[in-house]
Amino acid sequence: MQNKEHGDKENTIPTEELAAEEAAIAVDDTAKAQEETSTEAPPQVDERDSKIEDLQNKLLRLQADFDNLRRRNNEEQTQLAGFVTAGVVGKFLKVLDNFERAEESIAKSPDSETIRLGLEKIHKQFEQALKELNVVEIPSQGEKFNPEFHEAIMRAENVELPEDTIDLVLEKGYKINNRIIRHSKVRVVTKG
Repeated sequence: MQNKEHGDKENTIPTEELAAEEAAIAVDDTAKAQEETSTEAPPQVDERDSKIEDLQNKLLRLQADFDNLRRRNNEEQTQLAGFVTAGVVGKFLKVLDNFERAEESIAKSPDSETIRLGLEKIHKQFEQALKELNVVEIPSQGEKFNPEFHEAIMRAENVELPEDTIDLVLEKGYKINNRIIRHSKVRVVTKG
């Protein structure tokens, strides 16, 4: 029986040792699996970080490009406005020169007919400058009142004209293409 008992002890020990070894192996396998997982995780994190960094750099470049574009656009608009203003002023400087000549001739010559003819020429020159700039007068006298083009300053009775007809233009209105520069200030007929 001793042999049996001793044999059982021997069988028991190896079983316990075997269980301990299996547990140690399982612990090692778990540790290895964790190492592999932790070893694999950093490259994914690094890859994500790299992508995030690339996207951030692209965003910063895009923002810088947009800021540069906006700055260039503002500079171009300022330059364009300067060119347009210079072109417009250039057309009217000729008219100003002729007004100054007319003032000088009034001082030298009291001839009213010559002065009248000079002012008519200046007026035509001024109208020509407006025409070159595509500025046109808004038709008003005798027209039906239209709030898009006209501003009613006064009302008056006039039996000869239909109601809401403009019978007096106090200040002419002008437009460029379809854009109103200034509304016509008018008196409108009303039936009492």
